[in-house]
Amino acid sequence: MCARLRTSASPCKPASSSAWSVSPFGIVQLLSPPGEVAAGKVIFRGQDMVRLGREELRHMRWRDFSVVMQSAMNALNPMKSIAAQFKDAMEAHGTFSAKEISDRSAEVLELVGIDPAHLKSYPHQLSGGMRQRAMIAMALLFTPQLIVMDEPTSALDVVAQRSLMTKIRELQQKLGFAVIFVTHDMHVVSRYSDRVLVMYAGQLVEEAATEAIFAKPLHPYSRGLMEAFPSVTGPMKQLVGIPGSPPDLAEPQAGCRFVERCPVAMAQCSEVKPDLYKVEDADVRCLLYAESHQEAASHG
Repeated sequence: MCARLRTSASPCKPASSSAWSVSPFGIVQLLSPPGEVAAGKVIFRGQDMVRLGREELRHMRWRDFSVVMQSAMNALNPMKSIAAQFKDAMEAHGTFSAKEISDRSAEVLELVGIDPAHLKSYPHQLSGGMRQRAMIAMALLFTPQLIVMDEPTSALDVVAQRSLMTKIRELQQKLGFAVIFVTHDMHVVSRYSDRVLVMYAGQLVEEAATEAIFAKPLHPYSRGLMEAFPSVTGPMKQLVGIPGSPPDLAEPQAGCRFVERCPVAMAQCSEVKPDLYKVEDADVRCLLYAESHQEAASHG
Protein backbone atom coordinates (compact mmCIF):
# COMPACT_ATOMS: atom_id res chain seq x y z
CA MET A 1 0.00 0.00 0.00
CA CYS A 2 1.33 3.41 -0.93
CA ALA A 3 -0.15 6.52 0.65
CA ARG A 4 0.45 10.25 0.45
CA LEU A 5 0.48 12.04 3.76
CA ARG A 6 -1.53 15.16 4.37
CA THR A 7 0.32 18.17 3.06
CA SER A 8 0.08 21.88 3.72
CA ALA A 9 1.42 22.61 0.24
CA SER A 10 0.91 21.26 -2.81
CA PRO A 11 23.03 9.24 -1.75
CA CYS A 12 21.53 6.15 -0.80
CA LYS A 13 20.67 2.69 -2.00
CA PRO A 14 17.22 1.29 -1.31
CA ALA A 15 17.21 -0.53 2.01
CA SER A 16 14.42 -2.79 0.78
CA SER A 17 13.12 -4.01 -2.55
CA SER A 18 9.53 -5.01 -1.84
CA ALA A 19 7.00 -4.66 -4.65
CA TRP A 20 5.50 -1.66 -2.86
CA SER A 21 8.90 0.03 -2.66
CA VAL A 22 9.81 -0.44 -6.31
CA SER A 23 7.46 2.27 -7.60
CA PRO A 24 8.63 5.03 -5.22
CA PHE A 25 12.26 4.17 -5.86
CA GLY A 26 11.46 4.30 -9.56
CA ILE A 27 10.07 7.81 -9.00
CA VAL A 28 13.34 9.02 -7.49
CA GLN A 29 15.46 6.93 -9.89
CA LEU A 30 17.17 4.85 -7.20
CA LEU A 31 16.44 1.40 -8.62
CA SER A 32 19.48 -0.86 -8.70
CA PRO A 33 20.11 -3.08 -11.79
CA PRO A 34 18.41 -5.10 -13.12
CA GLY A 35 15.56 -2.86 -11.94
CA GLU A 36 14.58 -0.10 -14.34
CA VAL A 37 11.66 2.11 -15.35
CA ALA A 38 10.46 0.38 -18.52
CA ALA A 39 7.58 2.73 -19.35
CA GLY A 40 5.60 5.69 -18.11
CA LYS A 41 6.36 9.18 -16.86
CA VAL A 42 7.24 10.72 -13.51
CA ILE A 43 6.45 14.44 -13.67
CA PHE A 44 7.97 16.46 -10.84
CA ARG A 45 8.17 20.24 -10.94
CA GLY A 46 7.34 20.17 -14.65
CA GLN A 47 10.08 17.71 -15.60
CA ASP A 48 9.89 14.04 -16.54
CA MET A 49 12.38 12.49 -14.13
CA VAL A 50 12.55 9.27 -16.14
CA ARG A 51 14.23 11.18 -18.97
CA LEU A 52 16.70 13.12 -16.82
CA GLY A 53 20.38 12.21 -16.94
CA ARG A 54 22.51 11.21 -14.00
CA GLU A 55 23.97 14.70 -13.45
CA GLU A 56 20.57 16.38 -13.70
CA LEU A 57 19.16 13.99 -11.12
CA ARG A 58 22.16 14.49 -8.83
CA HIS A 59 21.42 18.21 -8.64
CA MET A 60 17.78 17.52 -7.76
CA ARG A 61 18.32 14.79 -5.18
CA TRP A 62 18.23 15.98 -1.59
CA ARG A 63 17.63 19.58 -2.71
CA ASP A 64 14.24 19.06 -4.40
CA PHE A 65 13.38 15.56 -3.16
CA SER A 66 14.89 13.15 -0.64
CA VAL A 67 14.37 9.63 0.69
CA VAL A 68 13.92 8.07 4.13
CA MET A 69 14.81 4.38 4.01
CA GLN A 70 12.92 1.52 5.64
CA SER A 71 15.56 0.55 8.19
CA ALA A 72 17.63 3.43 9.51
CA MET A 73 20.09 1.00 11.10
CA ASN A 74 20.83 -0.40 7.63
CA ALA A 75 20.69 2.94 5.82
CA LEU A 76 22.95 4.85 8.22
CA ASN A 77 26.68 4.16 8.16
CA PRO A 78 27.57 2.41 11.46
CA MET A 79 31.18 3.63 11.18
CA LYS A 80 30.33 7.33 11.10
CA SER A 81 28.75 9.71 13.58
CA ILE A 82 25.46 11.40 12.74
CA ALA A 83 27.36 14.69 12.24
CA ALA A 84 29.74 13.07 9.75
CA GLN A 85 26.85 11.63 7.74
CA PHE A 86 25.03 14.98 7.63
CA LYS A 87 28.31 16.56 6.50
CA ASP A 88 28.66 14.00 3.69
CA ALA A 89 25.15 14.72 2.45
CA MET A 90 25.64 18.50 2.46
CA GLU A 91 29.03 18.34 0.75
CA ALA A 92 27.67 15.96 -1.91
CA HIS A 93 24.97 18.44 -2.91
CA GLY A 94 26.49 21.87 -2.31
CA THR A 95 29.42 23.95 -1.10
CA PHE A 96 29.26 24.97 2.54
CA SER A 97 31.61 26.14 5.26
CA ALA A 98 32.22 23.98 8.33
CA LYS A 99 30.13 26.39 10.42
CA GLU A 100 27.21 26.30 7.96
CA ILE A 101 27.25 22.50 8.03
CA SER A 102 27.42 22.41 11.83
CA ASP A 103 24.64 24.98 12.25
CA ARG A 104 22.31 23.34 9.75
CA SER A 105 22.92 19.86 11.18
CA ALA A 106 22.01 21.08 14.67
CA GLU A 107 18.97 22.92 13.27
CA VAL A 108 17.44 19.89 11.53
CA LEU A 109 18.04 17.64 14.55
CA GLU A 110 16.17 20.13 16.71
CA LEU A 111 13.37 20.18 14.12
CA VAL A 112 12.78 16.44 14.64
CA GLY A 113 13.00 16.72 18.42
CA ILE A 114 16.55 15.45 19.03
CA ASP A 115 19.14 17.27 21.13
CA PRO A 116 21.99 18.44 18.82
CA ALA A 117 24.39 16.84 21.33
CA HIS A 118 23.52 13.56 19.57
CA LEU A 119 25.36 14.73 16.44
CA LYS A 120 28.38 13.11 18.07
CA SER A 121 26.51 9.81 18.47
CA TYR A 122 26.84 6.77 16.25
CA PRO A 123 23.69 5.01 14.94
CA HIS A 124 23.94 2.11 17.41
CA GLN A 125 23.88 4.59 20.30
CA LEU A 126 20.41 5.85 19.35
CA SER A 127 17.05 4.18 19.89
CA GLY A 128 15.07 2.96 16.86
CA GLY A 129 12.78 5.99 16.97
CA MET A 130 15.71 8.39 17.25
CA ARG A 131 17.46 6.74 14.29
CA GLN A 132 14.35 7.20 12.15
CA ARG A 133 14.13 10.83 13.24
CA ALA A 134 17.79 11.30 12.39
CA MET A 135 17.06 9.93 8.90
CA ILE A 136 14.19 12.39 8.54
CA ALA A 137 16.46 15.19 9.74
CA MET A 138 18.99 14.24 7.06
CA ALA A 139 16.21 14.27 4.46
CA LEU A 140 15.33 17.83 5.56
CA LEU A 141 18.85 19.27 5.24
CA PHE A 142 17.90 21.19 2.08
CA THR A 143 14.16 21.56 2.85
CA PRO A 144 12.98 19.61 -0.22
CA GLN A 145 9.46 19.79 -1.63
CA LEU A 146 9.00 15.99 -1.60
CA ILE A 147 10.16 13.23 0.74
CA VAL A 148 9.71 9.53 -0.10
CA MET A 149 9.42 7.44 3.07
CA ASP A 150 9.74 3.67 2.73
CA GLU A 151 8.06 2.07 5.75
CA PRO A 152 9.92 4.19 8.34
CA THR A 153 7.68 2.89 11.16
CA SER A 154 8.06 -0.84 10.43
CA ALA A 155 10.71 -1.50 13.11
CA LEU A 156 9.12 0.69 15.79
CA ASP A 157 6.71 -0.09 18.62
CA VAL A 158 3.31 1.59 18.57
CA VAL A 159 4.34 4.41 20.94
CA ALA A 160 7.39 5.27 18.82
CA GLN A 161 5.26 5.01 15.66
CA ARG A 162 2.75 7.53 16.97
CA SER A 163 5.49 9.89 18.10
CA LEU A 164 7.27 9.71 14.74
CA MET A 165 4.13 10.19 12.65
CA THR A 166 2.97 13.10 14.80
CA LYS A 167 6.35 14.74 14.35
CA ILE A 168 6.22 14.24 10.57
CA ARG A 169 2.80 15.88 10.40
CA GLU A 170 4.01 18.80 12.52
CA LEU A 171 7.00 19.27 10.21
CA GLN A 172 4.75 19.22 7.14
CA GLN A 173 2.54 21.92 8.58
CA LYS A 174 5.60 23.99 9.45
CA LEU A 175 7.69 23.48 6.29
CA GLY A 176 5.06 22.63 3.65
CA PHE A 177 6.64 19.57 2.04
CA ALA A 178 4.76 16.59 0.58
CA VAL A 179 5.33 12.93 1.43
CA ILE A 180 4.86 9.68 -0.45
CA PHE A 181 4.57 7.16 2.34
CA VAL A 182 4.94 3.42 1.72
CA THR A 183 3.50 1.14 4.40
CA HIS A 184 1.70 -2.11 5.12
CA ASP A 185 0.33 -0.67 8.36
CA MET A 186 -3.36 0.02 7.85
CA HIS A 187 -3.60 1.92 11.14
CA VAL A 188 -0.92 4.38 10.00
CA VAL A 189 -2.70 4.78 6.66
CA SER A 190 -6.08 5.44 8.26
CA ARG A 191 -4.75 8.08 10.66
CA TYR A 192 -2.13 9.95 8.66
CA SER A 193 -2.89 9.85 4.93
CA ASP A 194 -5.23 11.97 2.83
CA ARG A 195 -5.21 9.83 -0.30
CA VAL A 196 -4.37 6.15 -0.71
CA LEU A 197 -3.01 4.08 -3.58
CA VAL A 198 -3.60 0.35 -3.12
CA MET A 199 -1.17 -1.84 -5.08
CA TYR A 200 -1.37 -5.53 -5.87
CA ALA A 201 1.17 -7.62 -7.83
CA GLY A 202 2.97 -4.52 -9.07
CA GLN A 203 -0.15 -2.71 -10.27
CA LEU A 204 -2.24 0.12 -8.91
CA VAL A 205 -5.67 -1.39 -8.24
CA GLU A 206 -7.42 1.47 -6.46
CA GLU A 207 -6.83 5.14 -5.70
CA ALA A 208 -9.19 7.22 -3.60
CA ALA A 209 -9.46 9.50 -0.61
CA THR A 210 -8.50 7.72 2.60
CA GLU A 211 -11.94 8.14 4.16
CA ALA A 212 -13.63 6.70 1.05
CA ILE A 213 -11.42 3.61 0.91
CA PHE A 214 -11.93 2.79 4.58
CA ALA A 215 -15.67 3.48 4.41
CA LYS A 216 -16.39 1.79 1.07
CA PRO A 217 -13.47 0.02 -0.67
CA LEU A 218 -14.32 -0.75 -4.29
CA HIS A 219 -11.70 -3.23 -5.48
CA PRO A 220 -12.07 -6.82 -4.15
CA TYR A 221 -8.47 -6.72 -2.93
CA SER A 222 -9.09 -3.46 -1.06
CA ARG A 223 -12.16 -5.02 0.54
CA GLY A 224 -10.06 -8.03 1.54
CA LEU A 225 -7.55 -5.74 3.22
CA MET A 226 -10.31 -4.01 5.17
CA GLU A 227 -11.72 -7.36 6.36
CA ALA A 228 -8.27 -8.39 7.61
CA PHE A 229 -7.78 -5.12 9.51
CA PRO A 230 -9.09 -5.04 13.12
CA SER A 231 -11.00 -1.95 14.19
CA VAL A 232 -10.50 -0.41 17.63
CA THR A 233 -14.10 0.81 17.69
CA GLY A 234 -17.48 -0.84 17.08
CA PRO A 235 -18.46 -4.49 17.51
CA MET A 236 -15.89 -7.29 17.39
CA LYS A 237 -15.74 -9.01 14.01
CA GLN A 238 -14.10 -12.17 12.77
CA LEU A 239 -11.06 -11.24 10.70
CA VAL A 240 -10.94 -12.86 7.27
CA GLY A 241 -7.68 -13.42 5.42
CA ILE A 242 -7.24 -13.39 1.65
CA PRO A 243 -6.79 -16.99 0.44
CA GLY A 244 -4.11 -18.03 -2.02
CA SER A 245 -0.83 -16.37 -2.98
CA PRO A 246 0.21 -13.50 -5.26
CA PRO A 247 0.90 -14.44 -8.90
CA ASP A 248 4.32 -15.08 -10.41
CA LEU A 249 5.16 -11.74 -12.01
CA ALA A 250 7.79 -13.36 -14.21
CA GLU A 251 4.85 -14.89 -16.10
CA PRO A 252 1.72 -12.86 -15.23
CA GLN A 253 -1.61 -14.31 -16.33
CA ALA A 254 -3.49 -12.89 -19.30
CA GLY A 255 -6.31 -11.23 -17.40
CA CYS A 256 -6.65 -9.67 -13.95
CA ARG A 257 -3.74 -10.38 -11.63
CA PHE A 258 -6.07 -10.85 -8.67
CA VAL A 259 -8.38 -13.32 -10.41
CA GLU A 260 -7.13 -16.47 -8.66
CA ARG A 261 -7.86 -14.98 -5.23
CA CYS A 262 -10.93 -12.92 -6.05
CA PRO A 263 -14.24 -14.02 -4.46
CA VAL A 264 -16.33 -12.25 -7.14
CA ALA A 265 -14.28 -13.11 -10.25
CA MET A 266 -16.16 -13.55 -13.53
CA ALA A 267 -15.21 -15.77 -16.47
CA GLN A 268 -13.87 -12.82 -18.47
CA CYS A 269 -11.53 -11.82 -15.61
CA SER A 270 -9.16 -14.63 -16.63
CA GLU A 271 -8.82 -13.28 -20.17
CA VAL A 272 -9.42 -9.51 -20.14
CA LYS A 273 -6.91 -7.11 -18.58
CA PRO A 274 -8.86 -4.48 -16.64
CA ASP A 275 -8.08 -0.81 -17.14
CA LEU A 276 -8.31 1.83 -14.43
CA TYR A 277 -11.97 2.88 -14.38
CA LYS A 278 -13.18 6.17 -12.94
CA VAL A 279 -15.84 5.66 -10.26
CA GLU A 280 -16.81 9.03 -8.75
CA ASP A 281 -13.59 10.31 -7.14
CA ALA A 282 -11.82 6.93 -7.25
CA ASP A 283 -9.88 4.97 -9.87
CA VAL A 284 -10.41 1.20 -9.78
CA ARG A 285 -8.75 -1.57 -11.83
CA CYS A 286 -11.62 -4.06 -11.92
CA LEU A 287 -14.00 -5.26 -14.65
CA LEU A 288 -16.90 -4.96 -12.20
CA TYR A 289 -16.82 -1.22 -12.91
CA ALA A 290 -16.13 -1.28 -16.66
CA GLU A 291 -19.78 -0.93 -17.67
CA SER A 292 -20.62 1.82 -15.19
CA HIS A 293 -17.47 3.70 -16.29
CA GLN A 294 -18.52 3.51 -19.95
CA GLU A 295 -22.02 4.72 -19.09
CA ALA A 296 -20.62 7.66 -17.11
CA ALA A 297 -18.28 8.52 -19.96
CA SER A 298 -21.09 8.46 -22.53
CA HIS A 299 -23.22 10.79 -20.39
CA GLY A 300 -20.29 13.04 -19.62
